[in-house]
Amino acid sequence: MKVIETHLKDAKIIETDVHGDHRGFFTESYNKERFNAFGIENNFIQDNHSLSVEPGVLRGLHFQIPPKSQTKLIRATTGVIYDVIVDLRKGSPTYKQWEGFILSEYNHRQLLVPKGFAHGFVTLTPNCNVQYKVDAPYSTEHDGGIIFDDPSLGIDWAIDTDKAILSEKDKQHPTLDEWDNPFVWEGQSK
Repeated sequence: MKVIETHLKDAKIIETDVHGDHRGFFTESYNKERFNAFGIENNFIQDNHSLSVEPGVLRGLHFQIPPKSQTKLIRATTGVIYDVIVDLRKGSPTYKQWEGFILSEYNHRQLLVPKGFAHGFVTLTPNCNVQYKVDAPYSTEHDGGIIFDDPSLGIDWAIDTDKAILSEKDKQHPTLDEWDNPFVWEGQSK
């Protein structure tokens, strides 16, 4: 297993060992003991699965506010997605910065998204299955979002966003400046 630090503080790319031959492949996508050995000690309690049928489906930017914030471990099991995260933690050295990653059935990469980050993705191929673990259950009362095309963030979504396929809910999210941000970076007092 390989853990790669990203530009954003505390977010990580995880590459598990993939064993393949003419039949296909095998990988251990999650092993608590191995993840703990790399300092990833989240107590994941729920698995989620989404299917996006068409290329250009954009989901996000989503998060949950405290005390129901979630760490997410995300992977694309079929298809190719461009996954984007934004650091929303006031005081973090990477506050208001974003980074994007290709996650696919081919590269087997996973993205660890810490609490206090907004998360979204856009599908680059048809029939994308995205699976992710979370360490807190979904809570309607703590659900939040930032509009995907917030000009203050300047996210390059790797597609023509005028043609993006969005839910009505995702079209209505506020900008980061319009949102009352409760996230504080826990590392600032250390």
